[in-house]
Amino acid sequence: MRKKLKAVLFDMDGVLFNSMPYHSEAWHQVMKTHGLDLSREEAYMHEGRTGASTINIVFQRELGKEATQEEIESIYHEKSILFNSYPEAERMPGAWELLQKVKSEGLTPMVVTGSGQLSLLERLEHNFPGMFHKELMVTAFDVKYGKPNPEPYLMGLQKAGVKANEAIVVENAPLGVRAGVAAGIFTVAVNTGPLPDKVLLDEGANYLFHSMSDFSKNWKDFYQAIK
Repeated sequence: MRKKLKAVLFDMDGVLFNSMPYHSEAWHQVMKTHGLDLSREEAYMHEGRTGASTINIVFQRELGKEATQEEIESIYHEKSILFNSYPEAERMPGAWELLQKVKSEGLTPMVVTGSGQLSLLERLEHNFPGMFHKELMVTAFDVKYGKPNPEPYLMGLQKAGVKANEAIVVENAPLGVRAGVAAGIFTVAVNTGPLPDKVLLDEGANYLFHSMSDFSKNWKDFYQAIK
């Protein structure tokens, strides 16, 4: 039996913000300038990893070696500059409505993201006023291992002061779903990207919705079903 639900741990890119098309484009373009190949589709598959992890995967595959700390910082900086030059990512349709429903049930919303980009973190308060508190966020700066390691979600539980069976995870990325499942948390996949549903379900998602609006519309039935 599930204990009383207390917290909902939200991924950020592709869940709260429609920012993944910009992230995938920025990764693709920056790698290209370095003579490295990272397709936009592959960028979606790596979503949730820290920037260092993504860069190392490409370096090992293309160059047969790990990137130096200097190379990692330089490439991630270039990627951040390019990402920030794109139009501002909009709030994901349905995200605000879902958060209001979560809050009205007395649940604590949290953000657990592999992002270390302050530009996006600062925009949470602007786009979702009063929903999130800085001490209840897990970012790239808080963890040693990014998703798919369960560490970010385990840290989220720790910061919220809840157990795994008192929380749910909301994710759009295969690696994020894997991380939530590995942390022992009931994990909802919201497929806002180009990947087939099967990719998310194969990682162990307990539930799947096709948009945040879909999740918001079905929140009442969903919440009753898992209580």
